[in-house]
Amino acid sequence: MNTNLLERDLTSRVSDPRVVCTLALILVFFAGAAVGALIMDFGIHNRQRPASIDSPAARALNFEQLKKYLDLTPEQSIQVESALNDFWQYYRGLLGDSKSKVKQLLTPEQQEKFDRWLAGQQKR
Repeated sequence: MNTNLLERDLTSRVSDPRVVCTLALILVFFAGAAVGALIMDFGIHNRQRPASIDSPAARALNFEQLKKYLDLTPEQSIQVESALNDFWQYYRGLLGDSKSKVKQLLTPEQQEKFDRWLAGQQKR
């Protein structure tokens, strides 16, 4: 008789909507955490990042968007693209000069750390 009462009490708790809802939320949370962990483990999140602003693909995409937005004529497109290419050349030169100036101020150990830091920044 005690066993029957215990079974009925357990059955009524499981059918309680609050318990069912709580269990469902816990399961959804853990399923989301598992999927997120798998995505991070397989590196899928890295593929979702946009191309670096200094990459040729990003520059071409930005130029195409600018060309459409400004409604450039073919002649203007050539001139604007040339001016932007000059800017990128200047930017890369300035960045390279700045890196070498910083490295001159550092010890050999700090230079290695600086190189590792720069490599990490380029991956972003």
